[in-house]
Amino acid sequence: MADEVLPKGKIIQSHSLSGTFLYPSPEFHAMKAEIFALMTAILWGVGSFFEKRGLHTGGISPQVGILIRTGTAVLALAALSYPYWHQLKGIELRPLFYIVVGGGILAGTLGMLCFYKALSEGELSRVLPIAFTSPIYGALLGIVILGEKAVPSKIVGIILCLLGVAILTYS
Repeated sequence: MADEVLPKGKIIQSHSLSGTFLYPSPEFHAMKAEIFALMTAILWGVGSFFEKRGLHTGGISPQVGILIRTGTAVLALAALSYPYWHQLKGIELRPLFYIVVGGGILAGTLGMLCFYKALSEGELSRVLPIAFTSPIYGALLGIVILGEKAVPSKIVGIILCLLGVAILTYS
């Protein structure tokens, strides 16, 4: 179902697979990507806290922790993605390759193994800032490979992220 667009200041109701969201204005609606990115950061940060607690209180290896996490995610995502399963028939090889290599092998397997190993051995307050510098690498790839504009605000933001991580982890 498409989003309703109403005059400025009115409530906008958006229906999506993950539920109904109420947006206070069209300006807020225009920032939907940023809001979801912020929600991602919060959920990943809080989730990492629980993952670390689970690894330590249960004496669970990083590999088993990832297996539990991934199994849970597969079940939840299978249910949430059910209305879109018809897309599986039409996926071409190139996009499938990018998702399998990038999301499945690099981020989903190797990245998670490294992350869980770091969580199991390090302090959460030191591991997370370093692990979550991933947007910096994504932004740099976007600029260098995808040709996104390297405007001063992006460059300053990347530098500030790096400085923030350095302050948090080396102090």
